[in-house]
Amino acid sequence: MVKITIVGRMSDGLPLAQGLRYMNEEYAYLSCYKQQAQFILQEISRGALTASKMTIHVNNFCFNYLVENGVVFIVLCESTYPRKLAFHCLQDIQKEFEKFDKTLIGKITRPYSFVKFDGIIANISRQYIDTRTQANLSKLNANRKQYLDVASEDFYNIVERKRNSETMRRLPVTPQPESTIWCSPRLEELKQMVH
Repeated sequence: MVKITIVGRMSDGLPLAQGLRYMNEEYAYLSCYKQQAQFILQEISRGALTASKMTIHVNNFCFNYLVENGVVFIVLCESTYPRKLAFHCLQDIQKEFEKFDKTLIGKITRPYSFVKFDGIIANISRQYIDTRTQANLSKLNANRKQYLDVASEDFYNIVERKRNSETMRRLPVTPQPESTIWCSPRLEELKQMVH
């Protein structure tokens, strides 16, 4: 079952729309995963995640994302949910999103302000709740190898890479010698004698 859906712009990582807005306590734990989905959107936006399709594992869940035409579509599912169905859901959302005027999408400046699309996401997500419906079973059985080439990664590896890249940016840059061959003072003297 799809737990969270986020649609965002790739150019700046701005989240445009989301699926159902859960209000009850049962889904209060999802706010942490929503923040993680926003982090993934930011990582895609800054070019740290370059795959156009990926599954990212975190605890007992996985994020599946699809990047099409400068827009990122992310869903969070339980890890036991069929990945193939998750990507069918993403493709259905993407097809509906394509029907909107692209200039409207570019004008959005506040996060999650494309509320017109929230209802569409909710309707599509409902179609994927039960994996045993005839429609979903047909999708699972068609083109069995279609989603085997999707990249897969652990969420905590992505976080660690981000942390390491930020640490590297904060380190002072030491000037490199002119030539790595002549990096000792004695060799530098020899170099001067030759020239």
